[in-house]
Amino acid sequence: MQDEISALHKNSTRELVCKPEDVVVLTSKWVYKLKKRVDGTIDRHKACLVACGFSQQYGLDYKENFSPVAKMVTVRTIIPLAAYKGWKFWQLDVKNAFLYGELDRDFFTDQL
Repeated sequence: MQDEISALHKNSTRELVCKPEDVVVLTSKWVYKLKKRVDGTIDRHKACLVACGFSQQYGLDYKENFSPVAKMVTVRTIIPLAAYKGWKFWQLDVKNAFLYGELDRDFFTDQL
């Protein structure tokens, strides 16, 4: 959790302000996962702060739902293709990713 909070502060993604009277605050929650090694032992604990989607309204809080991740069927297709073609292949594990985009209004979330 501390790594996630540090990344939020480092990237200046949040600012603590007083809540205006006429806004709905989007709630958030921590999602925890155990990352395991191949033998089943625990490798590390992972925490991610996510906005609760049920409190968001389509067209008001978001206009599209897109997550840029590869599906396993794609990975299973690309790895043999890379081996066959002799392509170099790297794995990348991104600890924190922030998408920079212009927002057309302010969003208010609960305090961590």
